Amino acid sequence: MKVVSDGTVARGDSLETDRVESHIITIRGVQVVLDRDLARMYQVEVSQMNRQVKRNKKRFPSDFMFQLTKQENESLKCQFGISNARGGDRALPYAFTEQGVASLSGLLRSDTAIEANIQIMRAFVAMRRFLAANAEVFQRLDRIEYRQLETDQKMEQVFARLEDRKAENRQCIFYDGQVYDAYDFICNLIQSASRRIVLIDNYVDHTVLTMLDKRGPGVEASIYTQKVGEPFQLDLAKHDAQYPPIPVRIFQRAHDRFLIIDERVYHVGASLKDLGKKWFAVSLMVALDAGEMLSRLQNLV
Repeated sequence: MKVVSDGTVARGDSLETDRVESHIITIRGVQVVLDRDLARMYQVEVSQMNRQVKRNKKRFPSDFMFQLTKQENESLKCQFGISNARGGDRALPYAFTEQGVASLSGLLRSDTAIEANIQIMRAFVAMRRFLAANAEVFQRLDRIEYRQLETDQKMEQVFARLEDRKAENRQCIFYDGQVYDAYDFICNLIQSASRRIVLIDNYVDHTVLTMLDKRGPGVEASIYTQKVGEPFQLDLAKHDAQYPPIPVRIFQRAHDRFLIIDERVYHVGASLKDLGKKWFAVSLMVALDAGEMLSRLQNLV
């Protein structure tokens, strides 16, 4: 992605979710994006965007958008090193919550604004999921240290500590309709594998092959399922002719679904092909030894 000198994204380049996340900050206990950062991503003038907002005030109640106080603005300048030349706006900036950003999508309709809005909403979802998935670790932080980090806006220190634990999310629940969130969660687990992936799932189709193909080079993958119909046999043959083969074995003694990533065993409440259709959970089975489960599988198949 190309970024020009004033920090805007060059036309023709798409925003990256991790870059968008860097502009999501916490003010008054909620995650927001400042108007100047939104304007850069939408490639419009701040004044132009805010005029549109003022003309449609009913779309933006106080929990969708609020103006920073002078003290809040000065605090941001100190924390992020914002100079008068770059961020010292004469008027106090406005902060938009996730709902406020969603409301903006109905006002700014250029292709650039639409694309930026999609990425911003995805970034809000990613941030929310990340914080929720790692809530246990946040609770373990020393209370005084946590307050200091929050006060100083040094959340990146927390993120750095958790970076190596992204693949070890212990549990997560998904509700009906969260198709992409569930798909993304499982794909992240698959991509975290360094040696092997074993899926035990009685109902599989070609979409499962697509997910398993997101594994890294040299990582073996295999499937255990109760039956292999002719359509899936055809899909599997075409897949294996082009990509690293995925062995599929008949196994009819499992009721639940399990996903083995290296030495970790996850209990998956729904078949991978049905992610997000109904409520389900993914849980890391901390006390279970993957080696023991694999040994039993080999003895039974």
